[in-house]
Parts: sequence; C-alpha cells; structure tokens
Amino acid sequence: MKTLVYLSFFAAFAISAKSQETIENQDTHEQSWNWHVQNTDIVQGYPGFSAKYSGPNSLPPGGETRESVSLDLMAGIRLWRGAEAHIDGMMWQGFGVNNTHGVDGFPNGEAFRLGTGVPNGTLTRLFIRQTVGLGGEQKDVPDDQFTLAGKQDISRLTFTLGRMSVKDIFDNNAYANDPRTQFMNWALMANEAWDYPADAIGYTTGLAAELNQPQWTLRYGFFQMPRFSNSLTAEDRIFKWPYDNSAQDGPLLDAWGMVTEFERRYSLNAHPGTIRFLAYLNRANMGSYQAAVNSSTRPANITASAEFRYKYGFGLNLEQEIAKNIGVFSRLGWSDGRNQAWVFSDVDYTATAGISVKGEAWQRPDDTFGLAGVLNSISKVHQEFFAAGGTGILAGDGNLNYGWEKTLETYYDFKIWKTIHASLDYQFISNPAFNQDRGPVFVFGARLHWNF
Repeated sequence: MKTLVYLSFFAAFAISAKSQETIENQDTHEQSWNWHVQNTDIVQGYPGFSAKYSGPNSLPPGGETRESVSLDLMAGIRLWRGAEAHIDGMMWQGFGVNNTHGVDGFPNGEAFRLGTGVPNGTLTRLFIRQTVGLGGEQKDVPDDQFTLAGKQDISRLTFTLGRMSVKDIFDNNAYANDPRTQFMNWALMANEAWDYPADAIGYTTGLAAELNQPQWTLRYGFFQMPRFSNSLTAEDRIFKWPYDNSAQDGPLLDAWGMVTEFERRYSLNAHPGTIRFLAYLNRANMGSYQAAVNSSTRPANITASAEFRYKYGFGLNLEQEIAKNIGVFSRLGWSDGRNQAWVFSDVDYTATAGISVKGEAWQRPDDTFGLAGVLNSISKVHQEFFAAGGTGILAGDGNLNYGWEKTLETYYDFKIWKTIHASLDYQFISNPAFNQDRGPVFVFGARLHWNF
C-alpha cells in the first residue's frame, strides 16, 4: 500500500499546473489537447457487530479496517472537427472490507473486486467521441478530464466508441455520482438494480449514441459483457498488468448489455432540475435462481443451470436544486430478479434519496455536506436462493433471515488547498446482505482526493 501512496503524493507535488497551452486555450478557442491527473486514498473500517452465523461472503463480525488507493493519468487530443480521443491509465492498490463482500450497498465505491496488495495497472478508458452539430445556439464546453474545451451546438448528435465506463454516459447525477468526491456507497454512485455492463474493475468496450436538444437528451448504448460473472473482459488481457489469462468476453452476439435513457431538464422557480428514465436489457450465460432452488444440490449452485438468458430492468433518477447551494436527489430501480446477477450487485429493487449542501452559508463555499438513505431488496426467488446457501456477487451468508438492506450515509468534504480535498464519512448499515441475523454495522471512513 505504501508504494502507491508515496507515488501519488510525489505526483501531487511534482505537477503544479496543467500545460500552458491548455490554460491559454481554455477561454479563447478550441483546445487541441489536455491532460489531467487524480489521486484518491480511502481508509474505511468498522468495529465488531452481532452475528448469529457467518457464511462465505459474510463480513467478519470481529471488525476490520482496509485501505484503497487509485491514481489516474488522463489525456485527450482533438483529431478532426468534432472528434476527440481520450485515454485513462489507472493504477490501484488495496481492498474493500472483506475483499468487497458482505454488503450489497457496499460502502467504498473505490474498492474494486480485484483487490491487490501491490500496485496493479490498466487502461480504463480508450475511446473516440464524435460530435455532429445540428446548428443553432452554441454553448461553451469547459476543459475536463474527458472533455476538451471549446464550443459546441446545443442541438447535436454524439457518438462514443471504445473502452469506457458505462457510467460515464448513463445514470449521472449532480449530487450522487462519484465516490471520489461525493457519497462513497455503491448505491449512491449508481442505480444498483441496473446490472450495468462492466468488468470486475468497472469498465468495458462498446458504443453509445446521444441526441441532445435544449431541454432533453436521448441516449442508447450497446456494450460487451464478460464471459464469466464478476470477471475480466478480453481487453484486460491487453490493457491490464499484471497479465491475467482468465480475461474473456462472452460471444459478441450472445453476451451483451443494452441501455437506453431519456433525460428531461427543467426549472422550478428558477432552480434547475433533471429527471432521467433508464431501461436496460442484458444477455449472458446466466444461471436461474428458480432452477438453483429446485435442484437438490445444497448449497444452491447457480452455475449448474447456466444458459444464455435475459435480464431487464428500469431506473428513475432525479436531481433538483431547491435553493442556492442546496440540492436533493433520488434514484429508484427495479429488475426482473429471476436470473443471476452478472456484473454489479445482487440488488433487484432499490430506492435512494438524499440532500447535498455546499458550504457557502458557513463561509466554506468549496465544502460539501451530504446525507442520504438507501433501501435495497431482492426478489422472492432470489431470497430463496440465498436461504438455500447460494452465493452472489456480494452476498451469501449460507442462510438467510431476510430483511431489506438499509443504509444511511453522511459525509463532509472540505477543501484543504486548491484542488486538494479531504472527507470524513459515516455509514450505518442495517441487515447487511439482506440478513436480519447480522448487524447493524457502523462504517467509518476518511478520504483524501486531489486532481489537476
């Protein structure tokens, strides 16, 4: 762990500013290239809690503390009119508590399922974005980690092709979206009922198309699925180090994830708001919960019934400014809950709501206070599968006294200097992994984040 921490601090002080070309071009004309770097360090732990029993995916009841570190170097270049190429090289090190098992609304969004005691690296993003202007009014586009500064038509078509996070484009929220700067819980960075296409690090290859108009946007995406649940995709054989020969895609025409999203922007009493409706359809070599329950095998084995099946669901995503520097948000999610969770979490139904407050009222305008609640649930047959000893991506205690998993998270993020921020975080988790015989769990966390 120390290796990457030292490296990230060295980079923070060695890089004092972005290139002069980037700064000069930002407000004058189209940026031809840019680069950014970010580092996030999280320490998270919980004291002992009550547990009548433990199983293969259970949080250890005696308490645990773990750390995670990520360091990204990102660059973009303008190729031709309307076209940009972007690359993101990431190193990571560390683990989530219990190696990212035991809670479905997992408390650390920076904890990958591929925990590692030594630095690992990968290209998380390598994509081309083509924007086609449709004329009319234009807007200024600021320099950002995956955007070159310039102007673009408000009415436009945008196509993205390559390796990316599906969350780069879909299910965004101004107040609960990024565990590096906002809420840390998985259920607050994405809709957990959406089994969104990704490898075990959170990235995949695909294409997306967006039609943007002044008050609405329509998006569609098609992405590749890994061959095995909660595993690496074929690109990881090339992009990840150390090399892992288990990385494989499912057959292109049989293993994929499709998603569409409609976004409507509006204003209430001069306060902006956005509502997004999402629908998805996945196909992969999934097992059936009902077939696993009906089998005489115990513990229930989900892989024994594997065949190419579909999984579908819907999501609703709301953000609304209610006063200057104060915003509220919510996500609702539903999936059919019949077939095996493949890439994200075991959650079939989710509801989240929260508030985010900037610190201008107490003379700390760059600080943020957040408070949010999460309700996660699973379908009846999914409950029966866990009760029969089955295991999922995150859950599986060998038995199940079912209850909704409930989480309350609050954090305070404060500016230290320029783009260096620190955060304190607390999460209360009732019925971890949907089990009333375990918990509650009290998770305490601290985060250091900087970017240039």
